[in-house]
Amino acid sequence: MPTPTMEDYIEQIYILMKTKGYARVSAIAEALQVQPSSVTKMVQKLDRDDYLNYEKYQGLILTDKGKKIGERLVYRHELLEKFLEIAGISQSDIYKEVEGIEHHLSWDSIDRIGELVEFLEQPEQKENLQKFQAAKRNSNKK
Repeated sequence: MPTPTMEDYIEQIYILMKTKGYARVSAIAEALQVQPSSVTKMVQKLDRDDYLNYEKYQGLILTDKGKKIGERLVYRHELLEKFLEIAGISQSDIYKEVEGIEHHLSWDSIDRIGELVEFLEQPEQKENLQKFQAAKRNSNKK
């Protein structure tokens, strides 16, 4: 299993590959706000651990293993953002909150949160969800 730091890199590489079709060391460094030399070291480690294939000056590509984990990490991040949004956390705080908790939850917990979000998004739950969110807004005014 990758470490939390490795997960951050895999997730960011996966996002860059999906949005741009490639992931360069400089873009990864910028997105993660780290030095390019740190990215190079981590990319070499991820290559050794078979999460990606890296050739110096040629670029990198995720292996099937890396793609699978990257997809799951992006799902986890987006799910937690959605969950916190439903819970009424302010949009300006959601990203920071997700970054703070995502590596500390088991995949079983993520699956249960996914089921809860899916349940809360069902049309028949819309009224209850609106009541919850209205109560949250009213409690914030006090």
